[in-house]
Amino acid sequence: MAQTPQRGGGGNDRNRRDNRNAPVDGPDSDIVEKLVHINRVAATVKGGRRFSFAALMVVGDGKGRVGFGHGKAREVPEAIRKATEEAKKTMIKVPLRENRTLHHDGSGRWGAGKIMMRAAPPGTGVIAGGPMRAVLETLGVQDVVGKSTGSSNPYNMIRATFEALKVQSSPRQVASKRGKKVADLMGRRNDGASAPEAAPEAQEA
Repeated sequence: MAQTPQRGGGGNDRNRRDNRNAPVDGPDSDIVEKLVHINRVAATVKGGRRFSFAALMVVGDGKGRVGFGHGKAREVPEAIRKATEEAKKTMIKVPLRENRTLHHDGSGRWGAGKIMMRAAPPGTGVIAGGPMRAVLETLGVQDVVGKSTGSSNPYNMIRATFEALKVQSSPRQVASKRGKKVADLMGRRNDGASAPEAAPEAQEA
């Protein structure tokens, strides 16, 4: 005789509830999300003011990919969700030296925001503050010196930081463009920001 299905919460329902917050394997499973700034904005309409929230998010995988996005909604969680989705769609790839610092110094500017970044030797840490620090940490940089010399507006600082990261290039990329070997370029380097790496790079080239 067929058994009558039981009503109410069964074992399968409990398993589904327990697995809601479990990590999901996939391209976004190792993404780190950081809330940089959230602001309450108001729009004047016929009936008065309509308030909403604007969120600025930075996401990265800690391995050289990073992106930022902003979203606006009537509720804070929805604004954060929109900003996170936009940030994941606009991620860029930045080459890192020894997977811990930048290959060379750089600067960026966006509007009144101006920033500068310098590669640093091991043990320096992330010497940067505010939005720039959030970008560098989610990118996976462990040793860097950064400074903002312009506006403290988080949107301008984030965009200026990304402008500086977009022009980063590795010795392999430069050697490929110039038709030279990596060892020829690395032999001239004397900035003290890395351990000897000419030999490994030359072997991989």
